[in-house]
Amino acid sequence: MMSQNQTNAETPLKLTEENFDNVVSGAKPVFVDYWAVWCGPCRIMDPVVEKLAKKYSDKVTFGKVNVDEEMNISSRYQVFSIPTFMIFRDGQPLDAVIGAVGEASLEKLIVGAIG
Repeated sequence: MMSQNQTNAETPLKLTEENFDNVVSGAKPVFVDYWAVWCGPCRIMDPVVEKLAKKYSDKVTFGKVNVDEEMNISSRYQVFSIPTFMIFRDGQPLDAVIGAVGEASLEKLIVGAIG
């Protein structure tokens, strides 16, 4: 099993205050999953996010923010409910989806960012 710090394009990156701005300012759009260990709906969404990461890893960077560990990031983007899925381009949030939603809703978010 691969740790979240290893760089496999299909495995979401662990985003922290140290790397967040650098990652979301990259060349590709960035899909950010705000989650917490204790959040049941977040766990339900994990396989959906992983499936989309496999499908779109060539066009989009996928990352995860643990809201308990990275409170400054979540408050900066006003993430008050989890799971929240946000898409960034050029360092700016473009759109977000809140809650355990269907794969189609997340895919629409991604497709909207890659045009």
